Amino acid sequence: MSELPFSRVFAVKTTGGQEKTVAEFIQTRVKTKGKPVYSVLVLDALKGYVFLEASNAQVVSDTTAGFKHVKSQIPGIVQHQDIEKFLITKSIIAELGIGDTVEITAGPFKGMRAKINRIEPARSEATVILLEATYQLPVTVDANFLKIVEKSRVAVA
Repeated sequence: MSELPFSRVFAVKTTGGQEKTVAEFIQTRVKTKGKPVYSVLVLDALKGYVFLEASNAQVVSDTTAGFKHVKSQIPGIVQHQDIEKFLITKSIIAELGIGDTVEITAGPFKGMRAKINRIEPARSEATVILLEATYQLPVTVDANFLKIVEKSRVAVA
């Protein structure tokens, strides 16, 4: 992340679900009034917060003043490493392991739990055994449709 001179990241608390609206209002105000805000960041993982990169807290306060959905400005500066983990996406296939219990989040088996039987990293697929079926039913599922519920306790070599 390239650092602008004296730029810092500040957090603004907003009404949940209105983060993008607030970001658009901020963008409009920055363009029309020429406020020194370098970037505006909305993270899907953090509901109710908008992050602004600016030189100081007063600029953020002036920029967000009077917006309907802005509740408050969080005091202090947000460290880059605190939000960096939300910016870097990791492949789910790297986190999956044989024997892990997962929940299927999409497709015809949505909401069902399963145990991973085989992983194919090249195709980003995993073969799972449905736990809620009356008999063992192996199903191949896209790894992006899996959410880890419990990691396997047995180390696989």
